[in-house]
Amino acid sequence: MKAVFLLFDSLNRLMLEPYGCTILETPNFRRLAERSVTFDKHYIGSMPCMPARRDMQSGRHSFLHRSWGPLEPFDNSFPELLKGADAYSHLVSDHYHYWEDGGATYHSRYNSFEFVRGQESDPWKVLLTSPIERIQEKYHQSQNDLTSKQNPYNYMINREFIKEESDFPSVQCFKAGFEFLDINRAADNWLLQIETFDPHEPFFAPERCREKFKTDYDGPILDWPRYERVTEPQDEIDELRANYFALLSLCDDLLGRFLDYFDANNMWEDTALIVTTDHGFLLGEHDWWAKNRMPLYEEISHIPLFIHHPDHASKAGQRRQSLTQTIDLMPTFCDLFGAEVPDEVQGRSLLPLLEGDNSDRSAAIFGYWGGGINVVDGRYTYFCYPKDMRNQELYQYTLMPMHMTKMFTVEELKSASLVGPFDFTKGVPLLRIAHKSKADTKTHSYHFPEKMEDTNTVLYDLESDPGQTTPLKDQAVIDRLNNELFRLMAETDAPPEAVQRMRESLLGN
Repeated sequence: MKAVFLLFDSLNRLMLEPYGCTILETPNFRRLAERSVTFDKHYIGSMPCMPARRDMQSGRHSFLHRSWGPLEPFDNSFPELLKGADAYSHLVSDHYHYWEDGGATYHSRYNSFEFVRGQESDPWKVLLTSPIERIQEKYHQSQNDLTSKQNPYNYMINREFIKEESDFPSVQCFKAGFEFLDINRAADNWLLQIETFDPHEPFFAPERCREKFKTDYDGPILDWPRYERVTEPQDEIDELRANYFALLSLCDDLLGRFLDYFDANNMWEDTALIVTTDHGFLLGEHDWWAKNRMPLYEEISHIPLFIHHPDHASKAGQRRQSLTQTIDLMPTFCDLFGAEVPDEVQGRSLLPLLEGDNSDRSAAIFGYWGGGINVVDGRYTYFCYPKDMRNQELYQYTLMPMHMTKMFTVEELKSASLVGPFDFTKGVPLLRIAHKSKADTKTHSYHFPEKMEDTNTVLYDLESDPGQTTPLKDQAVIDRLNNELFRLMAETDAPPEAVQRMRESLLGN
């Protein structure tokens, strides 16, 4: 078997023509849908970037136990399992979070890997003698908070060194992927993962892509929305959205070059292709930008998935309505290469669905650590929040005490105690580390529940209200989804305090 896994970041499903978009053209995603099976009810699991990748590699949810952090020693990693099946895995990525403290154990699971520099706040290029003030003048004032966690300083410097289209990290990612294929496509038993940070913000694309999307905005560079409510004037809203469209247009072009390569080398006949994203992104819908702060609306949680398999080529162009999730990717890769799927895996191989739909999964959960726990059954979405987001009994369960870019502090670790294993840790006990209130953002700037807003427990009917604008009151549906929620929490071996806070909130005891 040969397989290619194309992973984009922050790809809004509703901005793709195969999923109904009419405001911009994505001809190569349309081509992809014609050559593959398109999944219509594919959802995230753990949020955001690295928690999603932990789900992808391990095949189970992590958000009930852990926020952003590395793979754990007890996690099952599909690239590691492929080695046991004599399959070779290679990662090409410009997703710089892999090379931070909170992601440092992911890329090294592959047999080999290549890192392309320069995305977002990647600490790549250095300008010690060039005054930052000169560069800052090019950017909108909202992108000039150099103390922000989003750290626009590194982006400003990196962008000074990205002049030609060939300099863009995503373009280099695909180029490196083509180089791997040129050398190795005739071999057997390999998986190539091409993973680009695009169209993640900042929305910086080549000028030829930007020319397609004109706006009335006449100001400094504005391509990085804050993770906040929409308060900008209309011309700035239009500019931010246009820059996302331009970057998505680049992604579509890169996908097209990849499909051309498949065509030219008859790879459809012997190579599987899986294309998806880690999560979506709000572009002003629900009066919010981005993710993390607000409820996990469809634009974030409901994501695209396309699969081509040579043995199921006759199914090309078909669509599937089965409920699937990010955790299903790991057992799918194992299934492709004949690797045994460990007992701890919650996900299910997607390969049987290429032949036709089934109803094996009645509901799925997704969310952020310490945030709401959300339930979807294919028709309804149910956002379930604790009563008091600012005063929860919260713990991180880990043997790898790393935040996104830093180790846990000594003060945090003073609360650590050793607790018995969960059913997925292979008998290994864990550190239980108390969560301190993150109201003091000067000392704690990671993803944390205290900054989440609109934390209301609500039910939406996606059939009659796909935009999730009008909460529904239907006690029979709520009771059924409550049962699904607690069943799925039990299957994930959720910490007892997590179960308790949801029972107090949803069941009143």
